[in-house]
Amino acid sequence: MRCLHLCTPYSGRDPFVALMFMRIYTHPCCIQHETPDGHPERSDRLRYLLAHLSDTGFSQDHRVTEAPPIEAARVAEAHHPNLLERLAQSVPERGLTSLGPDTWMGSSSLSAALQAAGSVWQGVRDVVEGPETRVFCAVRPPGHHAEFDSPMGFCLLNSVAIAAINALSLPEIERVAILDFDVHHGNGTVDLCRGYPDILVCSSFQHPHYPHRFHDLIAANIVNTPLKAGTSGDDFRHAVTHSWWPAIEAHQPDLIFISAGFDAHRADPLAQLNLVEADFAWVTREIAALAGQFAQGRVVSTLEGGYDLEALAHSALAHLQALAE
Repeated sequence: MRCLHLCTPYSGRDPFVALMFMRIYTHPCCIQHETPDGHPERSDRLRYLLAHLSDTGFSQDHRVTEAPPIEAARVAEAHHPNLLERLAQSVPERGLTSLGPDTWMGSSSLSAALQAAGSVWQGVRDVVEGPETRVFCAVRPPGHHAEFDSPMGFCLLNSVAIAAINALSLPEIERVAILDFDVHHGNGTVDLCRGYPDILVCSSFQHPHYPHRFHDLIAANIVNTPLKAGTSGDDFRHAVTHSWWPAIEAHQPDLIFISAGFDAHRADPLAQLNLVEADFAWVTREIAALAGQFAQGRVVSTLEGGYDLEALAHSALAHLQALAE
């Protein structure tokens, strides 16, 4: 599919950036990835979201296109060298294979994970080479729970961490930041990136709550922002303002990734935070402004969680509209 680049005025802080270009990636394999009946991470999530973007006209202005799958060598830069081989051996010819209590593979699942990671990596190349400055990856399975040597939490490969680690090999990129506002802590991203001082990882999350891993890790490049059940949008904004923004200003990243989970919405069935669409729009605008200040406007965002279909679609649209401003 051909991608239409829409030019809109840039509203960030960098006076030298005059135009905004945005691209959206997805792939049919990401819908074909199967989970058991009743599983919250289901194909309808992506179908509903893409339909909403079409119905509202957003994907007519910002056309959806496909990226190539991630190369095995780039996966091995981030994950255990044998992880891909183990996943390939688990692909069933038919039906489903369980990789744990909540993580499953069907015949298209590994292809979907490779396409998801490939989309995020292509997004990096887009914003570095231009003219795009913003990319959103409407993909599944999600990635931020996948740890160095194991899938978990609906996630097979950690798309954002793979792209962030590989981005450091580009001459244009010295430092990156990963900002994760999914309601569940990004344990896999922390696990993969904690040894890279040039990667800042900021994660807000309901606590105590799944996955109960790495949420208390102390490292100079890790900012964990726990939120109590019932946290309001105002409290979320206060917590992020006081923990994330000073860390980003100190780190001065050349590229910002967003792990965009929308399961902190008050309607989501898997958690108990009380965010609404306006809160996702607010945090996105703040991130975009910081990207304008430090990263030449470069933002690569990818879908993580969000399990109420209507809340997911409306929250993602609010996020995309803020990215495209």
